[in-house]
Amino acid sequence: MRYNKVLKEIKTYEAGKPIELVVREFGIAKEDVVKLASNENPIGTSPAVERAIIANASKAHLYPDDSMFELKAALASKYAVHEDNIIIGAGSDQVLEFISRAVLDESSSVLMSAVTFAMYEIYAKQMGAKIYRTASYEHKYDEFMEAYHMYKPKIIYLCTPNNPTGDATSKEAVLEIINAVDEETLVVVDGAYMEYAAAKNSKYAISPNDLLSYPNVIYLGTFSKAYGLGGMRVGYGIANAQMIEELYKMRPPFNISSLSLAAAIEACKDESFVEESIVLHTEQIKRYEAFAKENGFEYIESYTNFITYLFDEKMDSTQIADALLKRGVIIRNLASYGMNAMRITIGTSKQNDVFFKHFSEVIA
Repeated sequence: MRYNKVLKEIKTYEAGKPIELVVREFGIAKEDVVKLASNENPIGTSPAVERAIIANASKAHLYPDDSMFELKAALASKYAVHEDNIIIGAGSDQVLEFISRAVLDESSSVLMSAVTFAMYEIYAKQMGAKIYRTASYEHKYDEFMEAYHMYKPKIIYLCTPNNPTGDATSKEAVLEIINAVDEETLVVVDGAYMEYAAAKNSKYAISPNDLLSYPNVIYLGTFSKAYGLGGMRVGYGIANAQMIEELYKMRPPFNISSLSLAAAIEACKDESFVEESIVLHTEQIKRYEAFAKENGFEYIESYTNFITYLFDEKMDSTQIADALLKRGVIIRNLASYGMNAMRITIGTSKQNDVFFKHFSEVIA
């Protein structure tokens, strides 16, 4: 059996380890496992969302409203855009797939920062495109411009706040990059964690409405993080109507489930839940910052719901991550990104107590 030759260049995306795997492999009781690896909302989801899922469970045999009118209307109202500016995906990464399929081929290339969301590279390689990266994980204007003029990429990815590092790029800096490229270069502004950045510092807050005047820019958002719908898989892209019309040609019918649709509609209405989530996060992340300072290692200032700890040669992120896993604490080792570092989702107070207990013992 012959497969597409581009598959030889693609590594399978490594998702965060599930709780069930730790239970099976290490014999740890499920209630004793703490998962702080995949940046899920530690307090769950809105009670209104739970009620909507239960109320719609009896309709699971029916296809959802493929126009997704109600969800689009809620997003249009939230961001002061039109329904024609919105495309819904099974997570924002499905919209990334639509984008890659719509504009890339074997003659094109893409540009991204040194360390960023792995699916940018995977979707580009599926289309045979070349991958170029800047020297830094931060989105530095000079580095992007040098690479842009050298390689003339078809797509530039700006992930802010950035995953898996947690740093953010100001709206001013993002617009500077957008304004410096020609309209034949598609700029993807990935705001999966934007709710956290906007709450922390307004200069990092970017709204899709800030970008609609550009014909070559698309904003991505998701319900998987602040809204607590990681398991429902709902994301969206917002751009000018012409781009959305072209991306729709890539979209399969009924690409999110009826329960996911109902959940996202209710989640979009319940901003108080998002505010509650961010308050908890803001309180708890201070503990992680203080712990790093007390123990003499660095961290990247975070504008997300996770924090990245950076280690020197005296500590090894792989050994630490493996030791924590055997204790029932799941975090994300960043060795596969070429970093001696680990990413930790900020959990509830109780979850964080468990993390600090085991982490203190491991590094001792």
